[in-house]
Amino acid sequence: MKIISSYLLVALTLLAAVSCNNQGYKKTKSGLQYKIISDGKGDLVKRGQWLKVSVLQKLRDSVLYSSEGSVPAYIRVDSVRGDYNPAEVFPLLRKGDSVIIVELADTLQRKFGQLPPFIKKKDKIIIALKVYDVFTTDEQKANDLTAEITKEKAREITTMEDYLAKNKINATKTAKGTYVVVDSVGDGPAVDSGKQVFVRYTGKLFPSGKVFESNMSGPGNAPFPFVVGAGQIIPGWDDGLRLFKKGGKGSLYIPAFLAYDQAPRGPSHKPFENLMFDIEIVDVKDAPKEAPRPAMNMPNMPGRPMPGRPMPGGRPMPSTPPAGSGNTPQH
Repeated sequence: MKIISSYLLVALTLLAAVSCNNQGYKKTKSGLQYKIISDGKGDLVKRGQWLKVSVLQKLRDSVLYSSEGSVPAYIRVDSVRGDYNPAEVFPLLRKGDSVIIVELADTLQRKFGQLPPFIKKKDKIIIALKVYDVFTTDEQKANDLTAEITKEKAREITTMEDYLAKNKINATKTAKGTYVVVDSVGDGPAVDSGKQVFVRYTGKLFPSGKVFESNMSGPGNAPFPFVVGAGQIIPGWDDGLRLFKKGGKGSLYIPAFLAYDQAPRGPSHKPFENLMFDIEIVDVKDAPKEAPRPAMNMPNMPGRPMPGRPMPGGRPMPSTPPAGSGNTPQH
């Protein structure tokens, strides 16, 4: 709970600071506004070191991105040009510091071109960071990231199991960690490595159950084909569907580490988000000799993740509008 408590403190500080009419803010050489909350103790970070931070990104009253209760971000402090980039501020930080960075939409448009339609010319994009730790070597950073990912997997599993228990869903857990409900096993060939499987599915966000993708019915919605064990789909599918045969029906409850993990596919998904799928195995065949991989940008493809996570230090511009903006992408 330490990280969550620190994060909430950052959020409160953010709200207070933004309401103070920019008092106490400074500017980088490129004009980026920032405000550092610090006790002044400890050394400034050095170039080449890693910052371990929580991230909060806001537009008006909506949160565009938050790392609360999940894996923190790791940012290398490198030399950057003055190009209106949050990375300009990183060398000014110490362990324990918080920083609020304000990007003006009209300046971003002037420097980088057209903005997403839900960002208005007079908007401010607010980024709040809390520095939990500083690592001097890549090895230290890698070890800490591994520990955080281990904790994240445990959170995902606990969240999933609590949901299944609360809703009295009797699911079988595979060795890899996918939770499978078998309504009907099917009576045809089994789903197995090297087989080409054709699947109808409905993908739902967890735990809301909101449908984000489906090919169950409608014109042009053919069954989705993939080769088992060829790395063409998310691990939870490759794992959980092996409990079925042709004609089988059921549901998959997939922890994020077996789904899209930290790189969600498309604007509907959040990083480290558990998912649910209702599935039907339409057919199981021997795979063709050279089975083509589906393109990453194909519609109705519950497979390869697409970039979507805002990255501090790069351009943290969101690709999805805040709630209530009236510009929510359709699936």
